[in-house]
Amino acid sequence: MEDLTYIGITNFRNDFQRFGIKTDDRRRHMYLIGKSGVGKTTMMENMIVQDILNGKGVGVIDPHGELIERIIHFIPQERIKDVVYFNPSDLEWPIAFNVIEEVPLELRHLVVAGLMGVFKKIWPDVWSARMEYILNNTLLALLEYPGSTLLGVNRMLADNDFRKAIIARVTDPVVKSFWEKEFSRYNERFATEAIAPIQNKVGQFISNPLIRNIIGQKTSKLDLREIMDSGKIFLANVSKGLIGEDNSALLGALIITKLQLAAMSRIDVRENERRDFFLYIDEFQNFSTESFANIFAEARKYRLNLILAHQYIAQLNDMVRDAIFGNIGTLITFRAGPEDAELLEKYFMPDFNQEDIINLPNYNFYIKLMIDGYLTKGFSGMNIPPSALPLESFIQEIIQYSREQYAFKREEVEDTMRHWEFLDFSSSERQAKPKINQSIKEGWEAVCSNCGKSIIVPFRPDPNRPVYCEDCLKEMKKTTKKIIKGIFK
Repeated sequence: MEDLTYIGITNFRNDFQRFGIKTDDRRRHMYLIGKSGVGKTTMMENMIVQDILNGKGVGVIDPHGELIERIIHFIPQERIKDVVYFNPSDLEWPIAFNVIEEVPLELRHLVVAGLMGVFKKIWPDVWSARMEYILNNTLLALLEYPGSTLLGVNRMLADNDFRKAIIARVTDPVVKSFWEKEFSRYNERFATEAIAPIQNKVGQFISNPLIRNIIGQKTSKLDLREIMDSGKIFLANVSKGLIGEDNSALLGALIITKLQLAAMSRIDVRENERRDFFLYIDEFQNFSTESFANIFAEARKYRLNLILAHQYIAQLNDMVRDAIFGNIGTLITFRAGPEDAELLEKYFMPDFNQEDIINLPNYNFYIKLMIDGYLTKGFSGMNIPPSALPLESFIQEIIQYSREQYAFKREEVEDTMRHWEFLDFSSSERQAKPKINQSIKEGWEAVCSNCGKSIIVPFRPDPNRPVYCEDCLKEMKKTTKKIIKGIFK
């Protein structure tokens, strides 16, 4: 069956038969839990390879890197151009990923909530209500300024001229009031105490060139909505061993936040026309924030289908745990510890008890499978053995294509950021004519459709519509008026 994705092999009474799950049932999400080394990643690998070979849209977020390093061998030649390989450890070719670029007004608070959830998770020891309040207003202000990146957070708190330039563009009355009537009245000592924790923690990330060169690029080349709609293969190798645990958690959580927003933006497409996108997250507790709970409630109707795996339930906060067990369709448990087995027993009784779950052999599992929208009784199964690596693979071609399409050379990125860091945002500088170098100016570079003059415009140019310089625009308006007068004479 083309619609069936194989999960495992039944082993009841030695009747070994492959079984799988239909696409519609996968839209209700899958949850895999079990100790390290018991077979979760093998099961995910088998499903991912099937999805890739069947031409489906797939996303994989891997905090170890080993899963992606195997999967990439199975990508066939005809899908090389479908692959977006996000590898932060490739320092010479950082992918452009600006999480606050051109966010629609109606989604700005969702973006900020997602970012705050990320920061709150990775800075639990220093998080405070005051820190949240200031950072929230900083992000909301930056979202209104064209070309902003997360590098602007610390600059806004420290650079008075830059802050004034941002505030001048803010239209949200609450955010504007905070900066003009509240923050501006902080005395020096209070302001220093209030912003120091933010500068310290944000500074730890942006001082790292690995992170800075990714999140600090003004224009993203990573369009997650297009990746989902086109059914591409998105591989995020956020290996903790290569980039560090905090960096892995930050990038992974930012990607998930943007994927959620990309999925929700599909509201402009009828549900039956939305293309399925299967998102696999290994060790997903590393990236689960409080806002992650919202994804379970919303993702299904937007055809963002989740397959989550991790080791034990205590890794999750109560909100995320309740969201999982309240919304999950297919539940799979490998061997688990006594505490998890006690909780899981409630879902598998009377078929299996706590002792059964504790004593499962490696690569064996119990499953409650969603079939045609209904949950089956629990039954046992075993993993399908992983496929042998193909004799021919296209790893270098995949890496090279992703570099060319989604990344810039490190030297170019760092040169752009150096210009931005030294750019003067004082009143006299802002009134001066902007330089043509688009990476360090306000607005976008364009060419007048009439005279060919290089100009700066305050909006992203549409290649399908003409753009005019001020002189040509005035002439066109004069001509239009003459034509109108001639018509109504």
